[in-house]
Amino acid sequence: MSAVLELSGVAKSFGGTRALTSVELEVGAGEVHALIGENGAGKSTLLKILAGVHRSDAGKISLRGGIYQPRDPSAARRSGVAMVHQELSLCPHLTVAENVLLGEEPTFLGFVRIAEARARVVKALARVTAGSAAISPDIRVGDLPTAAQQLVEIARALVLPGVRVLILDEPTSSLGQDDAARLFSLIRALRDEGLSVLYVSHFLDEVQRVADRFTVLRDGASVMTGAMASASLSSIIEAMAGRAIDELFPRTAHHPGEALLSIRGLASHPREGSNVQLRDASLTVHRGEVVGIAGLVGAGRTELLRSIFGLDRVRSGEVKIGTFPIAPPSPARRLAKGVGLLSEDRKGEGLAVGLSIADNLTLSRLPFVVTPRAQAEVSRRFIDELSVKCSSWSQPIGDLSGGNQQKIALARLLHHEVDVFLLDEPTRGIDVASKALIYARIDALASAGKAVLMVSSYLPELLGVCDRIAVMHKGKLGEARNRADWSEAKILAEATGA
Repeated sequence: MSAVLELSGVAKSFGGTRALTSVELEVGAGEVHALIGENGAGKSTLLKILAGVHRSDAGKISLRGGIYQPRDPSAARRSGVAMVHQELSLCPHLTVAENVLLGEEPTFLGFVRIAEARARVVKALARVTAGSAAISPDIRVGDLPTAAQQLVEIARALVLPGVRVLILDEPTSSLGQDDAARLFSLIRALRDEGLSVLYVSHFLDEVQRVADRFTVLRDGASVMTGAMASASLSSIIEAMAGRAIDELFPRTAHHPGEALLSIRGLASHPREGSNVQLRDASLTVHRGEVVGIAGLVGAGRTELLRSIFGLDRVRSGEVKIGTFPIAPPSPARRLAKGVGLLSEDRKGEGLAVGLSIADNLTLSRLPFVVTPRAQAEVSRRFIDELSVKCSSWSQPIGDLSGGNQQKIALARLLHHEVDVFLLDEPTRGIDVASKALIYARIDALASAGKAVLMVSSYLPELLGVCDRIAVMHKGKLGEARNRADWSEAKILAEATGA
């Protein structure tokens, strides 16, 4: 297989921090190549170099046999390398056509050539929607579901002629299982057209499904590469972590006690800009157990946790902490009663990205005397306990990788010493080693008599971590049953209403 993109000895530093030390990578024509590694391994820096955001300090990059050193993202795209970021960068108030051609409109004497522009957009959309519902070029992007917006972003990446390498960064992080399956079909179709795809994901099961070959990064260097079909997951995980991870999902016996959280007939109003609402939810979570909530995107899982925590307006129903109802609901009252929420929106709701690690960690429960020394003592404890990779407790949290940010968001609830943990997608977008640590911590919380209510789109996670699982469908919560009564097929059948 001829190489389209080759990297040799690529290195990059930011001040005294070595982000990349020595990266070797080869992506063949018509190949899906997975780039795998823990948060902080250097994947983001490498992708930014390939996309023209940064320049490497050392090493060689070649594209189709020629030197590749784009001065900016526009130059990268014109050279044939296009990237779709994890956080979609679309303009919701513009139409699909305007988004697809934004900054790349065909012009003559300063005027947009309307017919040519339309033809390019229609061709790009047809390419990414083959086998699925068509997307109108004239609809506002903000009116599209997340899966359709993802396709618009890919069409935008492919609209320029000559694109040879498509970089997809965590493309399924906000997609349900059916939408992810359709995306995989699209990726295979693009590969069969001769396009090279560099695929980045923390979900190793989906990497196995879609990738032909893989490269593992650890501590800024490539440490393993090979054919996906002949590699074992255990060997890949060991290469990522630099050590063997004996057990991903702990199986400690839990002993449920008294009811800590009870909800009855809970229904909510839809949030502004959303038509998803909680219609009917009843559930009891006991001390010393982990209860999981499954369901498709838009089923109301997040709305359930937000309603319990007092973030969304409740239309009817009751929430009890212990034996006492809390009214009127508010996050401050919930926290005061020992209920904490880990939001799925880490950057928008879960963290104050402009503040330091220490400020974020102690924000809801400040030391009696707020001093840097007091905050440092608290922060160092949790940094050590959760193996947070950082330079110091005073480092801006926005500088950390996603997995380390998630650890600090969880550490805030641990520091607050809440009794009821509401965890919304607690391991989304983080690496396997960080997942293993968070799973172990969730298990330890239940063993210590805490109550955990956990939402996840990743079914192996729910089946591996939870004692009981309930499924949401169109805003209604089903009965919570023992983990042994469920399988992935049974969960999907209930989630889809089958």
